[in-house]
Amino acid sequence: MSGRVPSKWEEMTAADPAHSSWYVDRFRSLAARGQDIVGEARLIDAMLARGSRVLDAGCGAGRLGGYLHGAGHTVVGVDVDPVLIAAAEQDHPGPTWLVGDLAEFDLPAHGVDADFDVVVCAGNVMTFLAPSTREAVLAGFARHLGPTGRAVVGFGADRGYEFPRFMSDAAAAGLTPDLRLSTWDLRPFDDDSDFLVAVFSRAS
Repeated sequence: MSGRVPSKWEEMTAADPAHSSWYVDRFRSLAARGQDIVGEARLIDAMLARGSRVLDAGCGAGRLGGYLHGAGHTVVGVDVDPVLIAAAEQDHPGPTWLVGDLAEFDLPAHGVDADFDVVVCAGNVMTFLAPSTREAVLAGFARHLGPTGRAVVGFGADRGYEFPRFMSDAAAAGLTPDLRLSTWDLRPFDDDSDFLVAVFSRAS
């Protein structure tokens, strides 16, 4: 689309075309060595009834969406990187994997219902966005939630997106905070935390 602002991830992969393949291989290697690469997905699964609808926003190569599909949920994954989506399709058949810009995506326009039970955005995805698109991305999460759905976003500190600014952007985008954690394994958040996992509901 004319005038679209590329994400930081797109800028990075344009500068280093091998980066996406390296990223795919990294997580394949971690999984092959028995490393836990789905901790975020276990938290999401614990929040859901069986057969729930999950939007994996910035799904990468499908490690979380693939796990959640295997746990019995209906999963749609969206990522701007076609190399990562191709890897998701190869490694994790079953979910619907789509190439798309989180700042502009509109799943109903592609015949996919928007009423998700959870939108999960893990893996520091928020810090790989173009800063000017952050609020639009968060507003997209809110639009794609069902009435009782929740958005869960996690990313680290010192990556160019301060936590207070993120919380302010989320509020402006129509998301109400329910819970803040410092890890995906439910440790509490405080002012010294170097990671944030924030759970939101759609503002009424």
